[in-house]
This record gives sequence, structure tokens and C-alpha cells, in this order.
Amino acid sequence: MGKYILGIDQGTTGTKVIIFDRQANQVATGYSEFTQHFPRDGWVEHDAEEIWGVTLKVVGEALKSGNIEINDIAAIGITNQRVTTLLWDRKTGKPAARAIVWQDRRNLGICERLIEKDRAGFEGRTGMLIIPNASGPKVEWLLENNDGVRKGVEEGRLIFGNIDAWLVWKLSGGAAHVTEPSNACETLMMNALTLDWDEPMLKEMGIPRGILPEIRSSSEIYAYTDPDVFFGAKIPIAGICGDQQAATFGQACFEPGMAKNTYGTGSFMIMNTGDRYIPPKGQLIAPVLWQIKGKHQYGLEGLVDVSGAVIQWLRDGLGIISKAQEAEELAKQVPDTAGVFFVPAFVGLGAPHFDSYARGSILGLTRGSTKHHISRAALESMAYQVRDAFEIMKKDSGLELTKLRVDGGGAKSDLSMQFQADILGIPVERPVITETTVLGAAYLAGLAVGYWESLDEITANWKVERTFEPQIGEDEREHRYAGWKRAIERAAGWLKF
Repeated sequence: MGKYILGIDQGTTGTKVIIFDRQANQVATGYSEFTQHFPRDGWVEHDAEEIWGVTLKVVGEALKSGNIEINDIAAIGITNQRVTTLLWDRKTGKPAARAIVWQDRRNLGICERLIEKDRAGFEGRTGMLIIPNASGPKVEWLLENNDGVRKGVEEGRLIFGNIDAWLVWKLSGGAAHVTEPSNACETLMMNALTLDWDEPMLKEMGIPRGILPEIRSSSEIYAYTDPDVFFGAKIPIAGICGDQQAATFGQACFEPGMAKNTYGTGSFMIMNTGDRYIPPKGQLIAPVLWQIKGKHQYGLEGLVDVSGAVIQWLRDGLGIISKAQEAEELAKQVPDTAGVFFVPAFVGLGAPHFDSYARGSILGLTRGSTKHHISRAALESMAYQVRDAFEIMKKDSGLELTKLRVDGGGAKSDLSMQFQADILGIPVERPVITETTVLGAAYLAGLAVGYWESLDEITANWKVERTFEPQIGEDEREHRYAGWKRAIERAAGWLKF
């Protein structure tokens, strides 16, 4: 048994590698951003070969920074940006086109067709809302609009996968074409009850089953790394989980009613509902969280497309900051937003609105508004969007959420987390380890090879770094939230005007 577990977190804007010991301490890390491609309005793409190269690069950086030998790694766990869609040649490994990112909106027309035909039926079968994020409509779009993809599929040359399947395939030298339920459920192609590809859904979208990866559990040995491509070593690839379910696992939210929110490029709130499947009602997704040793758990999820990305926009788009940390520094210089609301609907609105025609808006500006107020409004927008999902989650589940565990880059902001507690009216718990996404994947891999023995051992590792208690009254809370809802109404449906 090796000394450490290596976790790969292949995110939307960058790839992170963290090496953990048995107490879940971070022994070494590596990180690198990669290129975002925006060929048209509403289109977002990634170069899968660049992602692969960056992954190898940051693994190497982590090993070097920790002075760790590759054979000290007991297993590899992978977590990934979900439903970013790729097809590649099963022999050469060459991608047929750039990966279509989960944020991409080009397949909106296909989604509208599916909604009109049988929204309740399709969503009830899959647990996934019919929204452009889903992989299935992206594959259908490629088959309809890319001659090379269509021909490659017809000839049996091309295979499909989200980024988890791509990385396993590359790491194993093409030996394994697999995924697992937390990723498969987000595609709109998996049956939420059988945990297998759903033939009626495949038929509806014209997608041949033969291009799809095999669905395995979230914690098992899928294959071993190919020494020719992975630092000369043969290491078990033993855990896969979509990024938000992995964060839920890393937060030890193992019991029904436990909830977490991850503040990354987007924002993702998930509540564990145990073995109880609650079909979608149009505002929340009902994903499989994970499957271990034949047993699986479900959840409810509110997803927001733009959370931390709004801070990137302040830096790269508006140019009022040079690094992300400066947003909080600016925001702290004013007591409030002075009535400014920032709706970061750059690619539409996520849960519970799911309005692909909405666009970003800054409202309430006056001559006295400054970059400080805009920065504070941007930070507060992340918390307001969580409140939106929070309200629907309580209603649909019938469970009372009494606290929220938080993680991701945005959770490091004290100002943001205090406002989150204020606007929810419940305590917000930030753990010692906020990189819970990659930790969840590492845990799943470690369980598969016996590095960790049980969920109890994992639960014992979870520790609170700080609890944020609400500091404003109910009237003030609801007054502020009412302002946010007015702002949402004005941003909604913008492209339809």
C-alpha cells in the first residue's frame, strides 16, 4: 500500500491536483489554468488535448513540490466538470472536435423540443432537467451539425464521454472507457432508477448506445495507469465522481438532510436525500450522488452557472481588479451595496429559474455608485443565488435545513460567508479543508483500495474551521432578498426583447 492518495480535480477553468495522507492532510498540490474558447455568443469550448497535457503537468508539479515518488501513490481519484461533452477516436485518441463545455447554450433549440414533447416524462426518467447543460442534447447537436462527428459515429470510430471518461481513457492508455452514476445521471441519458443508459432517451436524441462508456460504481478499480504515459508507473485508477457530488462526499454529507454548497466557477448546492429519489419538478436536479458497493444515494441540486466567475469578470471583463482577492478588499470599504444588485446571468439563469434568455445586469446604479459597491454586489450575488435554490430545496424535500457546509474558492471569503449566513438565516460551516471536491474523489479511490476503511473514518476527518452565524434580523433579511428578486425579474428573458 502506497503512502498517499492522488486526487485530480479537472475543473472548468483549471486543473488541480492534491496529494493527501490518511488524515486528509494536503501533502502537495499543483494547479494550472487552461484556455477558454468562446467562438460565438453563448458557445464555450475546451481543447481536450490541452486538458490532458495540463493534467500531466500539474501531477508532475505536485509530485515535485512534495518530493514524492510516483510509487508512493496508492490510488488515483478523479473528479471533473460534469457534462462537458467530448467525442474522440477509439483508436487514435484524437478528439473529433473541441469539448462543448457545460455552460454552452448552442443546444437550446433541442432542449426546447424535448420540453415540448414530454418534459415531465423525460425529466422523471433521468432525474435531470432538460437544460442546455446536459450532455445528451450536446451530442445530438454535434450529430446534426458536425459532419465529421456524424460520419465518425456512423463508422464506429468515435466514442463519447464527459471529461471523467476522457481522463480515465488517457491515463489507462485507452484500456478503459468508463464512467459512473454521478456523471452519467447528468447527461439526460441515464435512467435514474436503474442506473443504466435509458434506451428511450437515446432513441429520442438519436444517440447510439455503442458510443457510450460503461457505467461502473463510483469507488472501484477501473484500470491502471499506462506506464508509457504516466511517469513510468502502474497506479490504480479507483475513484470517479462528478465535481459537485464529490464535494458532497468530501464534506461527509452522508445522511439525509445534510447539505453543502460549492463556490467555484458556478455555484452548486446539494442536499442528500438518502435512498429516496425525488423526481425533478422543473427547478432542481435530482442527481445520483454516488454508488459504493452496490448501494447508491440520491440528492437534490440547485445549480448556478456563474458564481466565482463573476469575480473573474470583474478582473478580465470590467478590469476593476487585477486579482480575485481584490474584490473582497474593495467590498469591505463600503458598509453595503447602496442599493446596487448584480445579476451575473452571463449565460442565462440557473436554478430555480433556468432562463437561458436572461443576461447579466447591474441595477440600482446612481452617480454615487463606485467599484466598491459593484464589487460588493458581485460577492453578494453568489449568496443570493444560493438562497434561491435553498427555498426550493426545503419545499420539495420537506426537510428543514438547519445549517450549510461550504467549500470551494469562494468559501474562503469571510465577507461572502457572513453574508451567506445572513441571507439564509442559518449557520454556515466552513471546514478546515475547503478543497472538498478533490478530497471526495480521493476518499472514493482510497475506499476502493482499502486506504480508508469506512465512512466513519472519513467523517472523523471532517473538522470545522469557522462557523458564521446570522447577524441581521428577519425583516432586514427579507427586505434585501426582495430587492434581489426584483433584480432577477428585470434580467429575465432579456434576449426575447
